[in-house]
This record gives sequence, C-alpha cells and structure tokens, in this order.
Amino acid sequence: MTKIAACLRIALLALTGVASPAFAAGDIAVEVRNESEPVLCAEKDNVTIKAISPEVRRFQIEAAHPAYIAGLLRDNWEADWTACDMTGDPAFKAPVPPRRVTFYESIEYWLVGYTFPTFWRPADTTFRVGDRVEKGLHLVQLWKLGKTGSYEVLVVYPQDGYWRTRPLPPPQLSAAAYGSSFLFGPIEQDAGRPVVNIKEIAFDPATLSFKLDFKDGSAGTLKLDSVDENRMVLDAVLDKPVMGGKAFVALRSMYVTEGNNDVARIALREPGAKGWREELLMPFTGGKATDIWMGRTTHSRHNTSSPDMVFRHFSADPNPPVKK
Repeated sequence: MTKIAACLRIALLALTGVASPAFAAGDIAVEVRNESEPVLCAEKDNVTIKAISPEVRRFQIEAAHPAYIAGLLRDNWEADWTACDMTGDPAFKAPVPPRRVTFYESIEYWLVGYTFPTFWRPADTTFRVGDRVEKGLHLVQLWKLGKTGSYEVLVVYPQDGYWRTRPLPPPQLSAAAYGSSFLFGPIEQDAGRPVVNIKEIAFDPATLSFKLDFKDGSAGTLKLDSVDENRMVLDAVLDKPVMGGKAFVALRSMYVTEGNNDVARIALREPGAKGWREELLMPFTGGKATDIWMGRTTHSRHNTSSPDMVFRHFSADPNPPVKK
C-alpha cells in the first residue's frame, strides 16, 4: 500500500468510526456533481463539489484534521498571489465605515461581527442575536475557549452564504488553518460564483444554532453539535427540500497542483458498494453517495493544516435520530 493510500484509509476509517447505525439505516444517496475548473491562482476558489437531492432535509457537515496532522510541526498560512489577477472581480463600497460588533460573550463562546471597506456583493443581509440586529456585516466569527486560549472555530460571510469551520488545534500547534468553505441552502449563481442568498441569520447562544431565512422564502438551521481537537460536527436542517435541480450544500475550495491546494482528493460511499470509491478531485466525474469526503493525503504548501470536509447522513426526516 502506498503512503497516499494509507493516509486516505486513515481518513476514511476516522469517518466511518463516528458513523451512527441510527443514521445509516435511513441515509439517502444524493447526486454528487463536480463543477471545478483549473486555475493558476491559489487565491481563487476554483473547486466546486455540489450535492443535489429533491428529498434531503437533514444531514451533517464535518471538518476534521487531515490524516497527517499528528506529524505536522510546521504550517503555512501565507497567501500565494502568484499568477493572480483580481482586477475584474466585482466590488462594492460598504455603506458604513469598517467596524467591529460583539454580539454575545460567555465564558466558553463569543460571537463577533465585522464590516469591511469593500465587499464583492451589496450588503443587505441582517444578523440577529436576541433583540440585537445588525445589517451589512461582511463577516461573523464564533470563538471558543480552548485549553490554551481563545480560538476561532467558525466564520460566516452573511452576504454570500459562505461558511468556514475548523476543529480546535492539535496539541503541537498553536492554531490550525482554515481551508475549504461550504455553502448551505438553495444555491444560486451570481457573477459566475455559487452563492446562497440569505435574508437574515439569527444566532441562538443557548443551542449554538444559526437560524437562516433564505430570500426564496425557505429556511434552515446549522447547529454546532460538537467540536474538539479532532473534528467539528454541524447538524444541518432544511424546512423543505431544495428543488429544481439546485444543490443544497456545496464545497468551495482551491486546487492549483498536488502540492498547492486546499483539497485534492474525493471519496464517495456509494449505495450498495462494498468499499469506498476514491479519486483525484479535479478529474472526478460525479456519482451518487451517502457520504462524501473531500480532503488531502499529502502535504500542501498552502494552508497545510486545513481540515478535510465531510457531508454525510443525508435524510428526509428533519428530526434527529434516536441515539441507541
């Protein structure tokens, strides 16, 4: 077995090791579509993996440290602007000056929002925590108190619906990198990019849940189920399935080469298959799956510690399974 194959086996064993029999019995196989395109710029999201189903109302999103994290002693978060030309990207001036807003603070968690001087889309999505309502925020961060200090575990860009998550850092690193983003909800296109159009996001500190009202009239919830030094798990619920052939969740990431990427491989748990289907991500032609893993088995010079991403436990039942 090659080193790459061994690393992928470790990642998939970690995934299957946390699977619940109560989930597996009713899992739906979704269409997995690859809309990735080659690029030379490492700071452009060119990877798009979509999940499509007219049935799904509940599933899980997981961010897990890559299989090689235990041996990683040096990380690289530096931006790589080689061969990048951003002059054609849309940009809108913020209606308010840059600012920082603290929505909520407890001993373990706190929530902070920001506006930037510019953003690529107009800012009309509102963000609510209790009676506190803010409009036009470009970034909202969820922080958690860890063993060695505070740590940012989740961010959302309300104006285009992009989320990033990561586990708490492993013992040998002071922090770990973000990498891939995901989109949750009815996915549309704007200026050639997939987006989710959100009317309002409301955060409930008691349940660590984000309630989303989408502009098409539907709604959804992302709840922080767990986070530790290995993985973060989010429970995702839609009030109704996303119809019309639109994706309800998607991975957005970047790939330039095998040594310069945030995601390089994909593995599917296909219905009825005796094993996982494992492929390089860029030439992947799509398929059906009850579990989708997207990550890396070899080190990249870009965001080396960034997590693998998993979409799994697709169900038509919006209620959580009874744990046995």
